Amino acid sequence: MQRVCFLLKVRSEKVAEYRERHRDVWADMRAALTEAGWRNYSLFLREDGLLVGYLETDDFEAARAAMGATEVNARWQAGMAEFFEELDGQAPDAAMRPLTEVFHLA
Repeated sequence: MQRVCFLLKVRSEKVAEYRERHRDVWADMRAALTEAGWRNYSLFLREDGLLVGYLETDDFEAARAAMGATEVNARWQAGMAEFFEELDGQAPDAAMRPLTEVFHLA
C-alpha cells in the first residue's frame, strides 16, 4: 500500500467557495474514487489556499489513471479548475506529485 501526500494551491479569493463545494461531494464522485482505489482520502486547506491531500492506495499512478477515465471526474475537474493556481511555478496537474515521506510512526 502507498500512502500519498500532495500539495495544491487554491486561489485565496476562492477558499470559502472551495470549502463549500466539498461539503457535499457528489455520491457518484465518491463512488468513483473508491472504485479507482483511493482510500482514506483527506483534503486539508489552510486559510491562504495551501491544500494538502492525503490518500492510501495500492498504486497511485493507476488510481489517478482510473479516475482520469471516468466521466464523473471529467465533470468534477471541469467545475473545479477555476479554483487552482500554480504552486512553486508548476501547474496544478504537475503539482499533484507525491511528496517524499521521511518519517512514519506506525
